[in-house]
Amino acid sequence: MRTARWLVPALLVVAWLALGGFGGPYAGKLSDVATNDNSAFLPASAESTRALNEQRTFSTDQTLPAIVVAERTSGVTPQDNAFLSEAAARIQAVPGVTQVASPQPSQDGQALELTVSVLVGGEPGEVVEQIRAELRQAPPGLTVLVAGPAAQIADLVTAFGGIDGLLLLVAGIVVALILVVVYRSPLLPVVVLLSAVSALGLASLVVYLLADHDVLTLNGQSQGILFILVFGAATDYALLLVSRFREQLRDTESRYEAVKLAWRATLPPIAASAGTVVLGVLCLLFSDLQSNRGLGPVAAIGIAAAFGASVTFLPAALALLGRAAFWPVRPKLGSPHPESSGIWGRIAKAVAAKPRAIWIGTTVLLLAGAAFVPQLKAGGVAQSDLFLTPVDSVAGQEVLVKHFPGGSGSPTTIIANAGQGAAVAQAARVDGVAQVAAVPNVVDGRVQVVAILTDAADSEAALDTVGRIREAVHAVPGADAVVGGTTATQLDTQETSERDRAVIIPIVLVVIFAVLALLLRALLAPLLLIATVVLSFAATMGVSALVFNHLLDFPGADPAVPLFGFVFLVALGIDYNIFLMTRVREEALRTNTHEGTLRGLTLTGGVITSAGVVLAATFAALAVIPILFLAQIAFIVAFGVLLDTLIVRSLLVPALTLDVGRRIWWPSKVP
Repeated sequence: MRTARWLVPALLVVAWLALGGFGGPYAGKLSDVATNDNSAFLPASAESTRALNEQRTFSTDQTLPAIVVAERTSGVTPQDNAFLSEAAARIQAVPGVTQVASPQPSQDGQALELTVSVLVGGEPGEVVEQIRAELRQAPPGLTVLVAGPAAQIADLVTAFGGIDGLLLLVAGIVVALILVVVYRSPLLPVVVLLSAVSALGLASLVVYLLADHDVLTLNGQSQGILFILVFGAATDYALLLVSRFREQLRDTESRYEAVKLAWRATLPPIAASAGTVVLGVLCLLFSDLQSNRGLGPVAAIGIAAAFGASVTFLPAALALLGRAAFWPVRPKLGSPHPESSGIWGRIAKAVAAKPRAIWIGTTVLLLAGAAFVPQLKAGGVAQSDLFLTPVDSVAGQEVLVKHFPGGSGSPTTIIANAGQGAAVAQAARVDGVAQVAAVPNVVDGRVQVVAILTDAADSEAALDTVGRIREAVHAVPGADAVVGGTTATQLDTQETSERDRAVIIPIVLVVIFAVLALLLRALLAPLLLIATVVLSFAATMGVSALVFNHLLDFPGADPAVPLFGFVFLVALGIDYNIFLMTRVREEALRTNTHEGTLRGLTLTGGVITSAGVVLAATFAALAVIPILFLAQIAFIVAFGVLLDTLIVRSLLVPALTLDVGRRIWWPSKVP
């Protein structure tokens, strides 16, 4: 019988380690099935997508421009021109390159421009790196850089290359250090990390297979968030289970019985937490952007894997280790529970003394932070502003703008009925357009007009210009014109992100309310809990606006940043309220709501705070990837989680619960 008791846990541990070992290498392969091209994310209804589809009738090859720019401030020499012409011939032979134009001099005579067409269907990043390799032996004093959309993709691929190694290493070290401090044990952090790594192996395997078969869309941002979510969630769930296991070991002699009791007590809140996050991120499926829509199932798979490992592998490992897991400070049978005499016992007494003053005071504090939300600049940023470290594509774009029209090499294309081609070309000559030319060939009664913009193709000024072009050409009678190109794609992406934000946020709130209502069997409590988390989110965004604008001097933010921040903060922030209020309800049923609230806060205070610190630290690790979007998400989620953990869950929610009393469970009847 004793053999049977350890055999099942042992088999579970071995099975998970084998699964994690098999799936682990796929975490490093996710970059192979990821795409970072905005045009691949837009819906078919987007104007730039319709223009792109029509462009394919003019050319079977779908390409992106890589713009080689060579600068000599004292004036380019014949040797410079010869070097670039010879390099052009070599570049033409690079696999993935379809066309190389002749070098074009700038009007000031200080620069040369060479436009290279790179196939989208291949590996644009690798092609650009080969192009750069062909340009390394430039004459002394000649600066040669590669810019344009293809070069930006190459630099994004390089930036995201740190996800596989650096991000995991930083996240793992941070989590390990925090767990050692929390548990004061060298063994437990290893067990928890093994649980997280096994979950990540399973999640990576599933995501890789689905992305490889085009079931979902994966990009570098989703990949980084997947790693962090799995580590953070698995550690959070582990903290809750381990804390309850330690409680039970003080009251229960058998380690197997202690694990069983701890598992039964923590399974509902862990399942509710995981279910809330899964349902919350799956709301991204309502997005029109495939990059957002793809993150939904990717994140859901990560949370599901973390949940699976936390409720199977982890309890099995704890059952095998027993009290030894907490060495050298083992919980002894009959020893007192230290929670009630610690800091959280004192915090509970302080909240009980003046609950109304505390919840009003914390609400005012959060409202003060929320007052700065209008300062958040989330209308979009130039593609070149995505990078937080110097990259060639940005440096090349700066050189290009100095000597050529900013949109040179990345033209805006207008496709219209051939009979109105001349009128469309004339209408397209709006402010911000340097030159317009009609391509002579006509296909299926349609003609292509090319507009070169004055400003850099990825700049806010260029986006405004494309908006003016669209307004002008749409007004040409009978033209049926559509406007596409790199800048139009960026404009459509920003507008679609703003639409997604307006649609998805209300859906997330409804879903989370439904989950909380079912879990707590109440209607008033879920409303109050959601209100506190939304207020916390607003305060977080207000503080983030101040930090981004005045401390970090960021140029702005993508419209998706507030959406992602909301989904993660509300879904993850509600976790801590779930952990607290399920324990409050459990204790209230034994005594009453007042005593249950104080005991629930006392017993869960340490573990939830530890969980919040771990999750904040893991999300903060995203900042090691030098991409603006990830740095902003890292700060927003890390700060917001700490705000939820330390202020909302510790003070606002328990004080509000005490003030409202048993009516908070309405329509249920709880003492």
